[in-house]
Amino acid sequence: MIECEETEEGVRAVDGAKRDLLVRARDWRPGGRRRPLTRPVDATVTGRTRALVLPATVAAVHDEATGETHDVGGACGRLELDDGTYVLDVDASVKAYARFEGPATVVRHGERYEVEVAFPAERSVTLGFRSFVRSPSETLTVPESARGLATALTAFGAAHRTTTPDRTLRTMRRHPPTLEFGETTHVPDALAERIPETGVELVLPADYETLFVAAPLAFYLSATVRIEDGVTPHVRADGVGVRHDLTDPEERAPELLERCFWLDALVRGAGPHAVDVAERDLLADIGVDAERVYDQSVAERLRTYLSAPYERVAADLPEWHLAMYVEPSVEHARSLPYLIDRLAHVYPPETTALDGEELMARSLDAFYRAQTGPVASVDTVKPHLRRGRVHGWLAEGTPIDVFKARPAAYENRLDYLDAGDDALSVTVVLNDAEMAEEHACVADLYRERAADVPMEVTLRENVTCEELAAVLAEPNDFVHYIGHCEVGGLRCADGTLSASDVEESNAQTFFLNACGSYHEGLELVEKGSIAGAVTFRTVLDEQAAKVGTAFARLLVNGFSIERALRLARRRIRMGKDYAVVGDGTQVLTQSDARTPATLTVDPVDGERFAVTYESGSPWSHGATYRVFAAGDVSARLCGAESTVELSRADVCSLLEHVDVPTIYDGAFYWSDEVRSMLSEEPPE
Repeated sequence: MIECEETEEGVRAVDGAKRDLLVRARDWRPGGRRRPLTRPVDATVTGRTRALVLPATVAAVHDEATGETHDVGGACGRLELDDGTYVLDVDASVKAYARFEGPATVVRHGERYEVEVAFPAERSVTLGFRSFVRSPSETLTVPESARGLATALTAFGAAHRTTTPDRTLRTMRRHPPTLEFGETTHVPDALAERIPETGVELVLPADYETLFVAAPLAFYLSATVRIEDGVTPHVRADGVGVRHDLTDPEERAPELLERCFWLDALVRGAGPHAVDVAERDLLADIGVDAERVYDQSVAERLRTYLSAPYERVAADLPEWHLAMYVEPSVEHARSLPYLIDRLAHVYPPETTALDGEELMARSLDAFYRAQTGPVASVDTVKPHLRRGRVHGWLAEGTPIDVFKARPAAYENRLDYLDAGDDALSVTVVLNDAEMAEEHACVADLYRERAADVPMEVTLRENVTCEELAAVLAEPNDFVHYIGHCEVGGLRCADGTLSASDVEESNAQTFFLNACGSYHEGLELVEKGSIAGAVTFRTVLDEQAAKVGTAFARLLVNGFSIERALRLARRRIRMGKDYAVVGDGTQVLTQSDARTPATLTVDPVDGERFAVTYESGSPWSHGATYRVFAAGDVSARLCGAESTVELSRADVCSLLEHVDVPTIYDGAFYWSDEVRSMLSEEPPE
């Protein structure tokens, strides 16, 4: 859902997850002729203006008469348009379109992540908005069996809005339906009508593990899933002469998904949503003609991609964004629509023994517990990690280096969509006076961000059990608890509060920055939260303050909870004491550039530096980003790295226009800190 508000500044659009986009047009006058947008949108607004400015990381202008697409960026920072009808297509926190008549001038302000459209006189403009946030609109019921699950996987393919390579774009996919099990099959008529006939079949044996592993591939190909007893798993498209064995499904199914997805992402550059990404040149290396392949059917593209030497270019494409380790069960089958919506790889969970360093951490944990008092213990294991940048665990056990997912987390998320005010609500609770410095720092960070994103910040100190329970029960987008946790629960002014005694948690996300808060965090997810950061064991106050402050800054700058904590814990030596419970891909607010980024700055010599820019999140898979650094303005696929060599002055200029975590000479800083250091360092 999108709500639009016309203000003195222009038009503001807000989606169900409180992500907002402001189209600046101070002379905006509502009304005028509403013109149709040939793109799927959730809301439209028409008005008159002489100029409008939209935030955008990537933007393109489509000529409606000729079908030509102009990439606004790269070599084209300024575009002069003649008479005609045009649609500006921008990627921001909310997808936005602007339909207008030329002549017009389109200018990219790269350092501000903005695109400006100016007209010689007042002009009628139709704005369209579409949310990146989706929720299931239907429920599918199948028998509790492998064949029933196969029916469900087939029906999930109806979530695609197109059979073209544009299905790699998140906005071109609906959320798959929720899944229930019953005695008979029920596929809603509207859902059944949308299931595409792609001519692709996935033939699998009747076991849940293989079905779980193959589910993302089946979804992306909109394949019909068939069960045959004793069959070797394979994908086939008889109409085009394709049969491809998946003899080792755990390896072959994810490999085929990556092959089809990434090549589609490059081929879509020949279509109406074209952005000229740097990686598109890889198609020539494997003999794939985007202009010819774009119009092929799903089955025909599968044949083309299987015949191409993909292994030549695989290493030059982004690492897959998300891997989930899922125990195949009926309970977890209900979570498949949410995992498939994220296009996660699905693997069976496997663990190995902890290594020497990790065993040492457990020994230190025992020592700290003896010194500081009773803390709830957690027995951790080491997961066998597969292909993916982010890893989640939907199975028994408590693994390190992954977020601990729960089925409730995915279902809870639906309860927070389209709920409450537009402003984000953040509550910071200080229940330990010795950690007041963290409290002050994070409060300043949240208030500073509130200048850019509507945010209400509430500070509480020394609360009682009853008061903390009330904070958790009240609708809050984020609760940051600073204090201590004991076996009995979170320490309060008059005792300890166990999350099990909280009737319902309406804290959408949280950070329990307290010793051994893992079990309390898990319980909050079961009681209604989506995700939160917790600790496995005792952490020192100084370490907790470093992690808490860094985590707060990362979170309000658009990083997912998992990514924010993974970066924040680099601030301390015992970083693996911190973990995420629930859906680690959850995001509190959007980044200014839509997709949060990190920088790595490595000295080459006294005046030259290798700068690596990487942008991506589990929610931007398949999208693109652009780096506005000297000598490099090309678009890239999210998750891909961009490295350029810059002078000291150019590095400082880049760091002046971004607010991102920056790894400098191997250590974690923020971009402003690195800029100060480079400005002060004498050249060699």
